[in-house]
Amino acid sequence: MNLPIKIAPSILAADFARLGDEIQAAEANGADLIHIDVMDGRFVPNISFGAMVVKVARKVSKLPLDVHLMIVEPEKHLKAFADAGADAITVHYEACPHLHRVLQEIKGFDLRAGVALNPHTPALLLEDMLSMLDIVLVMTVNPGAGGQAFIYEVVPKIQALRRMITQSKRQIDIIVDGGIEASTIGHAMRGGANVMVAGTAIFGAKGGVAAGMQLLKSAVERERQK
Repeated sequence: MNLPIKIAPSILAADFARLGDEIQAAEANGADLIHIDVMDGRFVPNISFGAMVVKVARKVSKLPLDVHLMIVEPEKHLKAFADAGADAITVHYEACPHLHRVLQEIKGFDLRAGVALNPHTPALLLEDMLSMLDIVLVMTVNPGAGGQAFIYEVVPKIQALRRMITQSKRQIDIIVDGGIEASTIGHAMRGGANVMVAGTAIFGAKGGVAAGMQLLKSAVERERQK
């Protein structure tokens, strides 16, 4: 499958003293969207930031803002993120006992709707939900912190999701989030993912954001040529 590959820098790894500049550097060097990881200290151990950061990102970038809510009770905060300028909101399957209702609410704000799966959560659980989805986000690390190593055992789940999506004939992005760098991006591509979230590999790269983006784009091209 020869899907266009999109790179989504995660600002979780950005220098927050220079957040606007970091986002603009990512955009200038070919980012396709900006990924915004929201953590509440309850669903995951760490706390990151809220809707105000989305508002800042909206002021400095024209790219789509992809908001990933790693929080409990996400339905209480959807409007705040929509009002702040989100283009897509992804919630966790594990945090939503009434998932269909939450997805309806996201759609009601005229946003792209996504569901994220933790590494242990089976792909099959989304089979009946595909008609509601624009995005499936697969965690390739345990959620809650940047800089973790890619979990290779998750690749078969990405493959299973791609088969399900192909059979559904729907245009659904598979986003991989966690441990994406030049050495792992090919595994995600071969699994069938088409959107690659990368934080440390971009914002923590030697040589800065431009160098980090180029390394990932070169790795994508090498994988294409195999």
